[in-house]
Amino acid sequence: MSVLTRRNCLLGSTGALAWLGLTSPSFASGQLGAGARAASSPYAPSDASLANFPSQPPQLVREMVGASHGNIERVNALLKQRPQLANAAWDWGFGDWETALGAASHVGNRAIASILIDHGARPDIFTHAMLGNLDAVRAAITVTPGIERSRGPHGITLAAHARAGGEPSASVVAYLSTLPGADTPYHSVPLAAESRSIYLGDYRYAAGADEIIEVRFQEKQAALSLGRVGGSWRGLTHLGGHAFHPAGAPDVTIAFELTTPDTPAVALSIRAPEEILRATRI
Repeated sequence: MSVLTRRNCLLGSTGALAWLGLTSPSFASGQLGAGARAASSPYAPSDASLANFPSQPPQLVREMVGASHGNIERVNALLKQRPQLANAAWDWGFGDWETALGAASHVGNRAIASILIDHGARPDIFTHAMLGNLDAVRAAITVTPGIERSRGPHGITLAAHARAGGEPSASVVAYLSTLPGADTPYHSVPLAAESRSIYLGDYRYAAGADEIIEVRFQEKQAALSLGRVGGSWRGLTHLGGHAFHPAGAPDVTIAFELTTPDTPAVALSIRAPEEILRATRI
């Protein structure tokens, strides 16, 4: 019978390491730390710009989609740098996805839409509606009945995309006006101006410096908006009962909690449809 000793354990461990091909002197002696590995590494230090490789850098994707609303110079510059950004898509929040071409389409920017398509962007029914391609729009609705009720980025209707195209899209506007649902806005409950202050404020959901939800009234959009610190603002549609849904995400519910009527909310919860988080007023 063999006696289990520290020497036997070490020898056994070395044998196992040899079987795994990990018998370098430094490894076997337990002396190979992070510093030793770094000193002997033939590779360059980690590059933060490659953190998402081989996916496109998120900051460029977001910038491309944002620029496609109207900054043609920046669009051209980004496409020169990375032509694949012609198909960039960004989630502005809660699943409100928007492509670069979708951005150009809902604002009626034909020039940018044309550039993106020339670089391989894939037009959909919303783009065709904006461009005034009546045959393409009619064909899509014929083969996919009900698609005219689908919404584009931020919940913008198909008919609104056609109107954004101006006079060249007049025939599409006329056609869609005959189809129920092609221009139906989100259902909303009127919210009195004096009631907005109930919801305004900052709500914390975790300990990080940016893990705070801000609720503000945006004068330009004339609507309550919500956003994470440093993130994008999302307009809120009032559903009644101190509940809202964010733009482009009607299946998400943002519910404010009040201790007494007409006093500032003490917390909010976000469900999609299950609860994602709860935040308390700071």
